[in-house]
Amino acid sequence: MNPFSYVTAADTPSAVALAAEGATYLAGGTNLVDLMRQGVETPERLVDITRLPLAGIEDLPGGGLRIGALARNTRVAADPRIRARYPLLAQAIVNGASPQLRNRATVGGNLLQRTRCPYFYDRHSACNKRRPGAGCDALGGFNRTHAVLGASESCLAVHPSDMCVALAALDAVVNIAGRDPVPLVDLHRLPGETPHVETVLRPGELVTSIDLPPARHGHGVYLKVRDRASYAFALVSVAALVRMEAGRADTVRLALGGVAAKPWRAYEAERLLTGTTLDDADIDLAARAALADARPREHNTFKIELARRLIRRALKGARP
Repeated sequence: MNPFSYVTAADTPSAVALAAEGATYLAGGTNLVDLMRQGVETPERLVDITRLPLAGIEDLPGGGLRIGALARNTRVAADPRIRARYPLLAQAIVNGASPQLRNRATVGGNLLQRTRCPYFYDRHSACNKRRPGAGCDALGGFNRTHAVLGASESCLAVHPSDMCVALAALDAVVNIAGRDPVPLVDLHRLPGETPHVETVLRPGELVTSIDLPPARHGHGVYLKVRDRASYAFALVSVAALVRMEAGRADTVRLALGGVAAKPWRAYEAERLLTGTTLDDADIDLAARAALADARPREHNTFKIELARRLIRRALKGARP
């Protein structure tokens, strides 16, 4: 681990000022500290933001909910309002990590965690995300866990968060100090030719909270397939939210994880399902549409059929 200096932020403006000068934010540290130990991240200065007043969970006018960026994942998943109004989010968080990690990890950190691509973590491998212009060893390497949607010739990595997949389906909005809110679905960027630029955040910007809109009173389901039943990242995950009105789907939200560099909203599948009775034929058509643009690599073709099967299961579980 490289030498670094450490400072505790007294307030949000001072934290942002320090980060604008090159400091790296430190909250739960469940991702950053691992990367520092591996020598992947080498910050020269850390600014501890854990004492900032950003850990609350509060009701919004109209029935929504605001979750502070420093709220611990365990607290969010256990909050009675989350469990009653947004059970989809609670399911995703519990599926996302071990209890020990959930006790430490923060919502903001979960939002901005780096990929778990093995080539990214291996400093001896070529990785454009770690060192722009170096190349991507995953292209010709073992790419079983990598992206099948939205990837490029510069990067095949996937975003690892379970929580973000649920937030995408819930139409969450991210609040950032000093600028307009950003919809969760627009926060993360696809790799293109600049995979090291992972979000729309500008240097030094600080996520302060996440807003959830009023609950749709539909039924939500989060499903995840992984290599082992204990703590592991998703090969594919699906968040499905359905609200029926007069026997037809009034609202459908469908988001996928483990398949792209960002939580992937299946907009075409949602469009096809809206207004239908959500019978098996409707669901099958939507599942196929959700992966119509998939471009698998040598070792991850299986993800396409796996995702379609998981979509079918999730939608059937979400319909009344």
